[in-house]
This record gives sequence, structure tokens and C-alpha cells, in this order.
Amino acid sequence: MAVRSVAVELGPRSYQVQVGSGLLASLGEQISPLGLGKKCAIVTDSNVGPLYGEIVQSSLKAAGFEPQIITVPAGEESKCLPVASDVCELMIAHRMDRNSFVVALGGGVIGDLAGFVASIYYRGIPFVQIPTTIVSQVDSAVGGKTGVNAVGGKNLIGAFHQPRIVLADVATLASLPIRELNEGFAEIIKHAIIRDRAMMESLASLDINDLSPLIARNVEIKAAIVSEDEFETKGLRALLNFGHTVGHGIENAAGYGTYFHGEAISLGIIAAAHLSMEKAQLPAEDFAMILRQLERFKLPTKLPASIETEAIMNSLLKDKKFAQGSVRFVLTPRIGEAFVSKEVTLEDIRGAIEKLR
Repeated sequence: MAVRSVAVELGPRSYQVQVGSGLLASLGEQISPLGLGKKCAIVTDSNVGPLYGEIVQSSLKAAGFEPQIITVPAGEESKCLPVASDVCELMIAHRMDRNSFVVALGGGVIGDLAGFVASIYYRGIPFVQIPTTIVSQVDSAVGGKTGVNAVGGKNLIGAFHQPRIVLADVATLASLPIRELNEGFAEIIKHAIIRDRAMMESLASLDINDLSPLIARNVEIKAAIVSEDEFETKGLRALLNFGHTVGHGIENAAGYGTYFHGEAISLGIIAAAHLSMEKAQLPAEDFAMILRQLERFKLPTKLPASIETEAIMNSLLKDKKFAQGSVRFVLTPRIGEAFVSKEVTLEDIRGAIEKLR
């Protein structure tokens, strides 16, 4: 299976995203030319570490690196300041310094956590992303957003810190439980909504045994947007938040762990699509296609009564996507296009949440 390479063009911070099968064994060889130093921390979790920690560690040792595996408990609860502090303390104990680097081996939680650790350790050291879920391969591992959750909301503590390289080994997806595999398609559907109608239509005939072309296309979409608006100052990168305003609110209000990230985003996408019909004339047939594709991957489309609307509203009011107290909401006038609107009110959002029931 051919390896596809996608460039994230950011001047001196540019890097390559490699997409293919069997890339873990080539990690040491791939990063040797990058001048990252010898000592490194492989940050992983209790699910991924036993599966892939040894092959990653062996590849690094064979290339002359001195890796140390640091394992945290699997789950969203590890994406927090206390765990980030624990990882830093272990790196200090292993005598890692500013000439060391971090390898993030896992899904979105590990990528965000390990990237954040790399951004603060010795005021910033390099890191490498090895995403092992669809969510992380198509979205969170690309673009340099790192961070941890606060009690008040998701991803409120973090930093922009670009990886030096991303290796998206699609062979790791074979070990995912079906629910975790399916959640990643929420981010793929989001990318299709904002940039690629043809990709949305192609999901109906997807070859689940050959995901490399789909993963690479999503990386291309994400990379193009990040390259134009790295620090989300021009409004373009905000398009990647389609479905995330309400989605993050649901994820927080339900309690982290109730929904996988992609599952909460699925509900947020439907809410954003409802608002797009009202505010941006999204055609009913496009709304139906969005709903159909989410259902294809068994993603949730109904919000249970146990998650109260006001709890979601309280959570999303703390979201980073609210600028100076005003709502910046991403809408789509048709699949393949999106824009940031200031015409969506809190009452509009409340109404869209109610339509999820």
C-alpha cells in the first residue's frame, strides 16, 4: 500500500503527514534526519501502549534513540493538568532536558496531552504525532492545537505547538472497537460539509478495508486550512469548528466519557445543520444527506432527555469560540461550503438543541 505524504506549509514550522500502513516500524528512520536529540518520552495510554509501545520503542532504539515509555490511564479523564504534571515529573526523573523530545502514541486525548506537555516542558521541546484513531488521524494530530480540559470546559488550557512529523499508520485502526472507529467519521463528515461535497457522496461506497485515500484527503483539507490560518486569527480555521460549539457543550454537560468526542460532535453537526437551514438556506436534501451519513456510521442523532438544555448552554458559554461574549457560529449554505456567522443568537442555539430531542 503506497504511503501518501501531505505537507502542512507553515514556513519554518512546516512538516509532513505520512499516511499509510506499517509506518510504526519506520519511525526511527523517519525522524533521524530531523535533529530531535537522543532521549525521548513515548507518551501513550493503557490501551494503546500494550499494542504498539514495543514496536515504536524498538524502532527508536534501532535508530540510536533512547526512548522511555510513559503510560497514562486510557480515557478523557487523563486529559487534565494533574496528569500533564505527572508526565513532566516522570520526564524529569528520566533526566530529559531541552534536547529531548516527545512521541505522542495514541488517539486524540494522548495527542493533545503529549503535545501540551511538549509545549511546556523546558519551555517547549519538539514532539512527534503517531495518531492511532480516525479522529486523531484526520483531525486532532494535524494543526498544532494541544491542550487539556478544565472543569469548566474542553480544551480551555493549551497552546499552539506544531509537531515535527505526523505518522498516520492506518493499520492501527484495525484494533479499534467498532464504536471508536465509527466516531471518527463525524470529523470526516464535518470536513466534507465545509469543503468537499464529493467526499460526502463517496462515503456511500466506502471501502472500509482501504481507508488510506480517505484519511489522506481529510488531512489535505485540514492542512490547507491550517496553512492559511495557523493561529485562528483570520476566521478560516474557525470553519473546522462546524458542529463543535454545541458538540463540546453536550460532551461537557453529559460528563466526559458518556459520549465519545465524535459522538457528541455528531449531535453538534445536526444542531448546526438545523441552524443552517434557518439562517443560511441549507437545502432540505443536504440536511437529509448529512443525517443519512451520520446514521450510516451509527452515530447518535437524538439527544436524551437526561441531558438538560440549560446544562449544555452553560457549558458552551465558556467555550473558546465565543469572542468578547458574542456568538461566532459556523453555518453551511450547502454541503462543501461554510462560513462564520454572527447572526446566530443564544436563543437560536437553544432552539437547535431542543430539535435534537
